Amino acid sequence: MDQNNNRITQGPIFKGMLVYFVTLLVGAFFQQFYNTVDAVIVGNVVGADGLAAVGGSAATIVNIFVGFFMGLSSGATVVIAQFFGAKQEKEVEKAVHTAIAIALAGGVFITVIGFTITPHVISIMKTAERIKDPSITYLRIFFLGMTANLVYNMGAGILRAVGDSKRPLIVLIISCFTNVGLDLFFVVVLKMGYMSVKMGVIGVAVATILCQLLSAVIVVIMLIRSKDIYKLTLHKIRFDRQMFTKIIRIGLPAGIQSTMYTFSNALIQTSINKLGIDYTAAWAAYGKIDVVFWMAVNAIGTSVTTFAGQNFGAGKYDRVKKSTGYAFVIALLITIPLSTVMYFYSEILLRIFIKDSAEVIRIGIQMVRFLVPFYVTYISVEIFSGVLRAMGSALIPMIITLSGICALRVIWILTAFPIFKTVETVEASYPITWIVTSILFLIYYLYFTKKRIKNAA
Repeated sequence: MDQNNNRITQGPIFKGMLVYFVTLLVGAFFQQFYNTVDAVIVGNVVGADGLAAVGGSAATIVNIFVGFFMGLSSGATVVIAQFFGAKQEKEVEKAVHTAIAIALAGGVFITVIGFTITPHVISIMKTAERIKDPSITYLRIFFLGMTANLVYNMGAGILRAVGDSKRPLIVLIISCFTNVGLDLFFVVVLKMGYMSVKMGVIGVAVATILCQLLSAVIVVIMLIRSKDIYKLTLHKIRFDRQMFTKIIRIGLPAGIQSTMYTFSNALIQTSINKLGIDYTAAWAAYGKIDVVFWMAVNAIGTSVTTFAGQNFGAGKYDRVKKSTGYAFVIALLITIPLSTVMYFYSEILLRIFIKDSAEVIRIGIQMVRFLVPFYVTYISVEIFSGVLRAMGSALIPMIITLSGICALRVIWILTAFPIFKTVETVEASYPITWIVTSILFLIYYLYFTKKRIKNAA
């Protein structure tokens, strides 16, 4: 990305953000696609038990760890975007090498911790006995690939922070199709999926971590071969104390926010598990459909964070405000038609993952039709938190999220679910918390931007 021809800090904002968003969205699609392929192959070859093992409690635990690091890495993305927008070459260099050091250290730490506590957490989440062993096996294999996972995501975040969203997309496409081939090879050609539920999930887990390793290697090579100021030099990878502090100051609140968000979802998963294996399988299948919305809204959040961060670093505060407004326009243009399609074609979408249980499909349809009409109430949470972090505010957005989503959701589940033990009670926790948190973010965004931009101008 040429700093002197930076489309993020120059030129039409809407067009630039839309192109950037679409590239991110396509990339997110391919990133999720190989997870979805796992679910499709497991659901159709191994059955509902295999799908529940891969997409139930195991998926929630993965999200807790990965979510924390992705929140932490968002601090690196913001710092790099601000320094890149301000054309501070030395600072960009230090931020890049510190970011990769964080990824390497974080990957090793998460692997050790995750591998150790997996059996205990699977039990705590009331996972059905017949899928406990496959879930534990899947998770432990997945954790072995965590360092590669984090290095890829951090490297891709560095590229996106400087406005390069195309090359991470290329890496994902390569990784995605490699994963499809490996899934089919392990599960179908080697017949692991026909041996047992455990052997089937082993096949998809090994395929996934091999592809994560491939992605990490490619993105590191891209950074090493770069001729720009974000070039990676292996012997320079180290923790710069000042830069580490900057990254942690922004990233740690976001990481805690993401972790607590996922912990609240873990409580949701535990409540779903208590309703029976059919509900667990239906929730897992719904999650594979629901992820399409989250891919879109996360792409919007990343886009507005990059645009707001670079423009804030460049001192172009009017472009920060315009970036926020255009992010809402794009989000609505995506969310409304997507919600409509998911609502009316829920059965067709669910049958992609489940074919052997009419009851699971019936439950899944109810889940989709209850929740998707409320998607529109969440988008302001993602956009406002992204803009606020881009301008250096991370603590208050964390507090708002912990209060409005996490704490309120936990209170709801602990008080309402014991009285009304239905899936509708669990589902209601989502729109209630989305609406409350959106209102809190709107109030704080209006206050903070008025104060911060006035002081910076």
